[in-house]
Amino acid sequence: MGAGFLSTGVTAINAAQIGLATTSHNISNANTVGYHRQSIVQANNLPLYTGAGFVGQGVHVSTVQRSYSQYLENQVLSAQTQTNQMASYFQQISQLDNMLADPNAGLSPALQEFYSGLNDVSASPASVPSRQSMISSADALVGRFQRLNERFNEIRNGINSQITASVGLINSYAQQIAKLNESVVLAEASGNGQPPNDILDQREQLIAELNKEIQVSVVKQSDGSLNVFMGRGQALVVGQQAYTLKAVAAPDDIERIDVAYSANNSTLYLPSSLLTGGNLGGMLAFRSEVLDPAQNALGRVAIGLAKDFNDQHRLGQDLNGALGQDFFNVAAGKVITDTRNVGNGVVTSTISNVAALTTSDYALTYDGANYNMTRQSDGTQWTFAPAALPYTAADGFVVDLASGAPLAGDKWVISPVRNGARDIAVLTHDTAKIAAAAPISTATASANTGNAKISAGTVNAPPPPNVNLQQPVSITFNVPYDGMFDVAGVGTGNPANVLYTAGGNITYNGWTIQISGTPAAGDVFTIGPNINGTADNRNALILGGLATQNTLAGNTTSYQGAYSQLVSSIGNKSREIDVTAKAQATLLTQTTQKQQELSGVNLDEEAANLIRYQQAYQAASKLIGLASKLFDTLLDAAG
Repeated sequence: MGAGFLSTGVTAINAAQIGLATTSHNISNANTVGYHRQSIVQANNLPLYTGAGFVGQGVHVSTVQRSYSQYLENQVLSAQTQTNQMASYFQQISQLDNMLADPNAGLSPALQEFYSGLNDVSASPASVPSRQSMISSADALVGRFQRLNERFNEIRNGINSQITASVGLINSYAQQIAKLNESVVLAEASGNGQPPNDILDQREQLIAELNKEIQVSVVKQSDGSLNVFMGRGQALVVGQQAYTLKAVAAPDDIERIDVAYSANNSTLYLPSSLLTGGNLGGMLAFRSEVLDPAQNALGRVAIGLAKDFNDQHRLGQDLNGALGQDFFNVAAGKVITDTRNVGNGVVTSTISNVAALTTSDYALTYDGANYNMTRQSDGTQWTFAPAALPYTAADGFVVDLASGAPLAGDKWVISPVRNGARDIAVLTHDTAKIAAAAPISTATASANTGNAKISAGTVNAPPPPNVNLQQPVSITFNVPYDGMFDVAGVGTGNPANVLYTAGGNITYNGWTIQISGTPAAGDVFTIGPNINGTADNRNALILGGLATQNTLAGNTTSYQGAYSQLVSSIGNKSREIDVTAKAQATLLTQTTQKQQELSGVNLDEEAANLIRYQQAYQAASKLIGLASKLFDTLLDAAG
């Protein structure tokens, strides 16, 4: 009987010891990130059959288990990866928001200063200081465009660096998880299937860290290892093997770092849409959803302003009496040849219609028979044959093949306005070459007896002007007056008996004038070159009027309006992301709290467990002491 007491007491004291050790382990790791509270699972030993029935043989600890819920862990992982994505997204977009909306560093002050200088020329077209001021303000405007574009590129380069760093972290975590998979398999095999809780916690924490970089899903295997997948099922870890991601220059844009998946000695470029969640997903989403369209929007403003100004400037006349030339440099469309192309076709792009330009990029492919072009912002497609080149797209640019020959499967990316802000420049710093005047002048013959008057006239767009623009033309009303007039000196003939409509447009040789009032028989009006136009401000007034004209986005907004739309869209998106990020952070806090209620270490509870196991230990010790006394009694009786 004493021996039975002794063995039963030993099992009790052993169980209490394991309980105390487990509780101490919990207390020691109360602040360890990723640690899950552990507890012992006790079970009674098989009883011994005697004549009096089955007699209990004490207790044993069947396992030490983690307080773990896969459901709660998945909730935390989901909330964590979305929180990191929103935080990364907001960090990037807030830089743009601060830059574009800055009242001093943004584009708006430079635009206003430029048109203020132009207004000075309109007020004093012969003034050299006014003209110099206009050129200086144009230089300042160009500098502002270029500095903003440089800041876009700095952000883009920063994203490239962060993507590279994130890919490095992902690969490191994947390798560590694969090694821990091996440790888990070996530990469970050597431990008769008992869970290696601390190793499991380490592996769970690595998965949590990996999930902060890119959203992952986990599938548990029968041997205890975990397979880890990202995106649409691309494997990162399978058993004890880790696959590798690469940060590589995109084949369709070597200035952009993309993510490639390396497996089976091959490299697969992963579309950004497949990489969601975490810091990496946030950066990729920001780049495609905000950075690229915003830089294109800035470039569109620069191209629209430069080309519209040039077109009107070429319809004017400078102080030397010559027709105006281009005042600004207008960027050509950016065309990126895919590095995987097998043909040698060189595609080019030029601007044809500023009003039709969008802020999208375009994917161009050649299938061996036709070109297929896709607007990437919404998927709109066009198909055209090689014979249609140069092809004028509906979106305001021209596609052409400059040289070489493409082969089936070749690809290009066309960014019609991406380089607009980078390449804008002032082409002349000669004040005399500002075409503030109109190249034509009109006059009323002094001998006229009627009260009709002729307008100053305007030059018709688009440039270049008609070759006969400055050819002297006369308009003579018939004698006797019958409501008709004859025209002499036009380049295409001398029309006669033209019906007169008071105030109506009369257009020849690339100009338009109006005659109003009642002419008399034989009255003559002339249109000819502007011989002394130094004080003429007619073209400067038209140039100044471009500031408020809706010439962009399908003639729905002005340059300032388009820039304001850009600032507003970035600001609204920034606030949206900020609100979403805060809400996601709150959700993460709530889900983490739920998870910690189950898995976290409660020091008060562990203190109670210490007392409970201590008392169990003491009771077991007394039982062993009782068994010893009984044994001594038996020995004494036997003696």
